[in-house]
Amino acid sequence: MGASLLSSPALLVLFSFFTLSLLPQPVLGITRHYKFDIKLHNVTRLCHTKSIVSVNGQFPGPRIVAREGDQLLIKVVNHVSNNISIHWHGIRQLRSGWADGPAYVTQCPIQKGQSYVYNFTIVGQRGTLFWHAHISWLRATVYGPMVILPKHGVPYPFAKPYKEVPIIFGEWFNADPEEVISQALQTGGGPNVSDAYTINGLPGPLYKCSTEDTFKLKVKPGKTYLLRLINAALNDELFFSIANHTLTVVEVDAIYVKPFETETLLITPGQTTNVLIKTKPGYPSATFFMTARPYVTGQGTFDNSTVAAILEYESPPNSVHSSSSMLPLFKPILPALNDTFFATNFASKLCSLASAQFPANVPQKVDKHFLFTVGLGTSPCQQNQTCQGPNGTKLAASVNNVSFAMPTTALLQAHFFGQSNGVYTPDFPSSPIIPFNYAGIPPNNTMVGNGTKVVVLPFNTTVELVMQDTSILGAESHPLHLHGFNFFVVGQGFGNFDTNKDPAKFNLVDPIERNTVGVPSGGWVAIRFQADNPGVWFMHCHLEVHTSWGLKMAWIVLDGKLPNQKLLPPPADLPKC
Repeated sequence: MGASLLSSPALLVLFSFFTLSLLPQPVLGITRHYKFDIKLHNVTRLCHTKSIVSVNGQFPGPRIVAREGDQLLIKVVNHVSNNISIHWHGIRQLRSGWADGPAYVTQCPIQKGQSYVYNFTIVGQRGTLFWHAHISWLRATVYGPMVILPKHGVPYPFAKPYKEVPIIFGEWFNADPEEVISQALQTGGGPNVSDAYTINGLPGPLYKCSTEDTFKLKVKPGKTYLLRLINAALNDELFFSIANHTLTVVEVDAIYVKPFETETLLITPGQTTNVLIKTKPGYPSATFFMTARPYVTGQGTFDNSTVAAILEYESPPNSVHSSSSMLPLFKPILPALNDTFFATNFASKLCSLASAQFPANVPQKVDKHFLFTVGLGTSPCQQNQTCQGPNGTKLAASVNNVSFAMPTTALLQAHFFGQSNGVYTPDFPSSPIIPFNYAGIPPNNTMVGNGTKVVVLPFNTTVELVMQDTSILGAESHPLHLHGFNFFVVGQGFGNFDTNKDPAKFNLVDPIERNTVGVPSGGWVAIRFQADNPGVWFMHCHLEVHTSWGLKMAWIVLDGKLPNQKLLPPPADLPKC
C-alpha cells in the first residue's frame, strides 16, 4: 500500500537520506519535501462554475504521505489576493508551534506573493489526519488528506488491508464562502448554508447535474479495504453508511481503538475515522450507495441534503453485466437528523486500544481543573444599524462568556518575545464568572463579553477540562478541537456536570484519545491532557460559523527547565503581519 500511495501523481515528494529531527530525542526518518502553490482555478459543480482557492490546482488538495518519525518541509507559496495559512490538523507539533498554522495564533498569514516553509517532525503518531486552511472560511476549498504510515516493520494492530482509500467529506457553496461569512458577520444573522455535501470533492447523483460528478470505489470480492474517513465540512457533523456492508472501526484521530462493528458512524468536522470493510464473496449483481447526511441539534438552518458515492464490484471477465447502470442500486438507511441517542451510543463504543505497544497514558492525577461553558449568545448591534440576530442583536458564541477577539499580531510571536502588552491578557476564567442552570432555562441576559484572553499553564501541568454546553439560544453540540495535544475523553453526560457525582464514573483505564470531541447537545464532556508541549495552542469549535462568532480561546504552555522542554525559536521566513 505504501508504495502505491507514495507514487501517486498528485504528490510532489523528494526523498533525502536519514535526517535528525529538531527534537531532543532524535527520531530517525527521512525528510519529505512538498510544495503547495495557492492558486485560483475554475471548478464546476451543480451546473455552476466558479473560481476557487485551491492547492496545486487540485480540489480536494494533494495527499500528504509520510511515516512516523519523518520530517516534513512543506513550502506554501501564495499566488492569490487572500491571505492564507495552513494547519496540519492533529499533528502534535512538539516544540514546533511555529508550524501549527492558525492565523494570528501561531503565525501571521502568508500574504500574496509571499511564501513560508512549514517544518515539523511526526513523533509518536500514525494514522489518518488532514490539512486545511486556517483563516476565515478558506477551509471550504483548501483541504486534503494526511496519511501517516507506521514505521517500517511495524504492522497495523489488525490484518493488513488489500487496499487503502482516503474518503474526505466537504461542503460545496455555489457562492463564495468568504462572502457568505462576511455578510453574516455584517448583518449579525446566521450565514447561508452550503448547496451540497461532497465526497472527495464530488456531490454525487442525488444532486442536480451531478450524476457524472460521483466518486466511485471499485472493489474486488472477498477483500478487506481500509477507508480513511475525514470530515472537512465547514459546519456539519455527518452520519455515514454503506448499503448492505458492515464497517469495523479501528482508528479515530490517528489513534488505534478497540475494534467494533457498526452499520453507521458519526463523524464531526475535524475528526477522522478509519474503518475496515470486507467485501462480499463472488461478484454481487448490484451496486451500493455510500451516503452521508447531517446530524443536527441546533435551532438554525442547515443543509438538509445527502451526498452519495458508489461502491461497485469489479465484474469478472466476460461478465454479462458490463455496465453498472444495468444493476440494482441499494441505499443505506441513515439515522434521523436529530438522533442524539445514536450519536451518544456511538461515542460510548470508542475506547483506546490500550495495549502494551499502544498504551493509554491517561493522567491519573490532576493539577488544574477547569469548567468551560460553550455555546451561543448575542452581542450588541452597531449604533444606527438593524441586525438580524434575536431582538435586533448580533449572533455570537463564547467560552465562559468570553467571545474571543482575534489579535492583529500572532499570539505565539507576542509570547515568545515577551510582547504581550496590548495583544492578550493571561486572565481567561477557569470557570464561569456567573454560574447558572447551564442546561436548563437560560438567563434573560444573553449578551457575551469579549476579549483576547488566554490560560497560562506551567510546563507538564496535568489538566482536567469539563466542557459544558449551554441552552442559551438553544442547546447544540459543539465539536471542540485542541491544537498541539491529544487528550483523553474520560467522561460525558447530559444535563449539568455534577462535580460530586460525575467524576466517580470517569473511565481512567482505556478512554478514547483524540484531538476533536463533540460536546453533547445539552450535556458535557470531560477531557484530560498533559501540557508537555511549550507554545501557544488554539482551542475552538470546528463548526466554522461558531469559530467566526468567537467560540475559541488559547492556552499558553510555558517552557520547562530543561533545554529539550523549550519552544524552538521562530524560523527566519516566519510571515509578518
